[in-house]
Amino acid sequence: MATWAQIGLQDASSPIMEELIYFHDYTLIILILITTLVMYGLLSIFYCPFSNRFFLEGQQLETIWTIIPAIILIFIALPSLQLLYLMDEVNSPSLTIKAIGHQWYWSYEYTDYYNIEFDSYMIPTSDLIPGQPRLLEVDNRLVLPFKNPIRVLVSSADVLHSWAIPSLGVKMDGVPGRLNQTSLLINQAGLFYGQCSEICGANHSFMPIVIESVPFKTFETWISSLSEE
Repeated sequence: MATWAQIGLQDASSPIMEELIYFHDYTLIILILITTLVMYGLLSIFYCPFSNRFFLEGQQLETIWTIIPAIILIFIALPSLQLLYLMDEVNSPSLTIKAIGHQWYWSYEYTDYYNIEFDSYMIPTSDLIPGQPRLLEVDNRLVLPFKNPIRVLVSSADVLHSWAIPSLGVKMDGVPGRLNQTSLLINQAGLFYGQCSEICGANHSFMPIVIESVPFKTFETWISSLSEE
């Protein structure tokens, strides 16, 4: 999760987030090169008292500075589109869950198992125990197995919500009357924190998301205990 005064992105915990960080760095390098070149050109114009007559109405020059930005945009667009389609792809998921946004909490359904659903509320600050993050801990965590492809169906029971976990590279809007689909693949065990990322009312800041990633055998044991209840 994000730490105090953190400037950069959170550490990646899924292949999608790793690709997003690579693309971010790749695009940032291109932007730095462009900015440096433009600033050099502007400064050279400011401090040079002469002007080149071939720069005035130069067709070749205009052709060059039209073609080069188009090529740069292609080099940015191609990996962007590839990553976009990779994020939308859900091939043979081993588990499907449904996340429904409410004002102001989340409810989860394990659609592959019979009658397993629960609500997830934020734990008030007064009830926190040492070690639990403020405004991020919930009473019922979403338990998922790591290194397994998971499909997530997101919807809403009232207004617009958004189910987002930054370290996993997941952000999907919950729209009333509509099912939106996304996927995730967690690399490791641990706790991953997120929040509703769509302004949904007075308590928008108080409906966090907590994913507890565990080995598949531990997940099966947890599912079995819920089924028996």
